[in-house]
Amino acid sequence: MKRVLTAALLAPPVVFVIFESHRFLFLAVVGLVAILCFREFAAMADAHGLEIEGPLGYAAGVVLLLLPSVDPVVLVLVAMAAMALSIRSGGLSIAMAQSGAWVLGVIYIFGAWRCAVGLREINPHWLLFALALNWVGDIAAYYVGSLTGKHKLAPRISPGKSWEGSFAGMAASVCFGAIYLGRFLPQVPLFEAVLLTALANAAGQLGDLSESAFKRGAGMKDSGNLLPGHGGWLDRVDSSLFSLPLVYFWLTRSSMSLN
Repeated sequence: MKRVLTAALLAPPVVFVIFESHRFLFLAVVGLVAILCFREFAAMADAHGLEIEGPLGYAAGVVLLLLPSVDPVVLVLVAMAAMALSIRSGGLSIAMAQSGAWVLGVIYIFGAWRCAVGLREINPHWLLFALALNWVGDIAAYYVGSLTGKHKLAPRISPGKSWEGSFAGMAASVCFGAIYLGRFLPQVPLFEAVLLTALANAAGQLGDLSESAFKRGAGMKDSGNLLPGHGGWLDRVDSSLFSLPLVYFWLTRSSMSLN
């Protein structure tokens, strides 16, 4: 119940920020959420013995988030900064892993939210679609899996997840995507709407499992405790951090109408 209540309380301010807020407020909110996610990611890395939290990590992420366009050279500079930081590493035996974790955290979190900024610029409905499809799927997967789940999806990583829940989450997401895009972006053909939603939900489930693998390796149940029923911010948006880039990539590189 806490899970649904938290989601219900978050939904109205999220919709307001996406559709009604000034660009500066929108960027401020996205930046704050990205920083909170990076902080939790850094705590997981620290539990693995890799210290990556620091002003430069936040600074690099915010720059990546706010750039008008992301040239590939920016990612090279991020990697160079991470390698330079390895000079200060407490143990040279972990310098490479520490640099890799730093780059991963910056690109994985701030890069995904940069895609969210791009989706809003295309059309705010695309951003809400990319976020909500996994929220709907997560709730369906949780309750169906809890009631009927008998076949474990990935017991070594996340014992509570089942194939029954996974399929239910996919079905709920596809239904949501077909209805939502049909209503607010009717120029999108039904087949493409269903296919894109299915791919984005699959990506989101993979993102959820990937973050769970990091947590289990770190000996952590949740990435944080700021959201009752969900854990941390990273627990809440781990699926979205995979679906946002996929939807953005699809839109900017396919024949689908963008508006």
